[in-house]
Amino acid sequence: MGCARWFYNYALNLTSETYKTTGKGLSRNEIINLLPSLKKEHEWLTEPPSQCLQQVALDLSSAFLNFFEKRGLYPNFKKKGQKQSIRFPQEIKLDGSYLTLPKLGKVYCKVSRKPDGKLKSVTVSLTSSGEYYAACLYDDGKDIPVSSSEGKAVGIDMGITHYAITSDGTKHGNPKYYRKYETKLAQKQKLLSRKHKGSNNRNKARIKVAIVHTKITRCREDFLHKLSRKLVDENQVIVVENLAVKNMVRNHKLAKSISDAGWGQFCTMLKYKAEWKRKTYIEVDRFFPSSKTCSNCLHQVDHLSLDIRSWQCPRCQTLHDRDVNAAINIRDEGLRILAGGHLATASGQRVRPSKGTAFRGYVG
Repeated sequence: MGCARWFYNYALNLTSETYKTTGKGLSRNEIINLLPSLKKEHEWLTEPPSQCLQQVALDLSSAFLNFFEKRGLYPNFKKKGQKQSIRFPQEIKLDGSYLTLPKLGKVYCKVSRKPDGKLKSVTVSLTSSGEYYAACLYDDGKDIPVSSSEGKAVGIDMGITHYAITSDGTKHGNPKYYRKYETKLAQKQKLLSRKHKGSNNRNKARIKVAIVHTKITRCREDFLHKLSRKLVDENQVIVVENLAVKNMVRNHKLAKSISDAGWGQFCTMLKYKAEWKRKTYIEVDRFFPSSKTCSNCLHQVDHLSLDIRSWQCPRCQTLHDRDVNAAINIRDEGLRILAGGHLATASGQRVRPSKGTAFRGYVG
């Protein structure tokens, strides 16, 4: 992992410097062609399998591609104290409780489950708390299932007091795991700040801080996995709002709670689990006025501050719960998008008409 980290940082620095001088970076093949000369200069680069270092060039190229296509930030240098990983694409085998890796031989491991198919690659990761994990990539030979929209549709509005509010009126509580372990984390971080840099005691204190962070992450992922599985199993069409979390965390009063919620990770789980089950996942535009629009008569109010949790429509006098009303509007907008942007109905639910009209459509 140290060799892979060093080569990644070397290639990243060389690519950045080359771009500054020539206006053009290095391709993946150009980075791979650097390995023979580097191995002669640094003999310790021959310790890992050559395919593992070639995978580093692939990862760096993917990082730059995500940056240029605005899916990620500019690649950063890897640090020893953070999470590290190395990928083995060849000479790998998982037999019972033993994982065979090139130049390492058989390694004992605890297997959570073994899927069917052909083993393509193994990515071994080292967490900042000192734990090793192996992620095995299998090819089952099956095509991606075609999604279907026949069935129950649900709109999901994300919140902080309640994590997820569905269009049927169900409110799922927010466990707020970071807040739960915040005091313990502060104690560990205070002890870490008192240790001398580079000492063994500081490294031990760093691991204790990482263990608390790992606990928070695992608790959050467990909650998100269970909630996303429940929503996908119970519904055929899942509609959520495309939130700009990066902009929302600029509010210093809510930044910590928004980051603790993990809305982006939750939507990712909903998306791939819906694809697995041949169900439809839809994201509604973030500027859609879901909270300010009456789900009964479609009247839109001019202003609705965050402290107002329930409001009455001035046109039809319907009393709305702010979050439930937003979830209903998100569902209806998703069904309109699913119908191709026209006035239509789907799954027995009303579809939002164009702005300025009060038409109501039903199927019966």
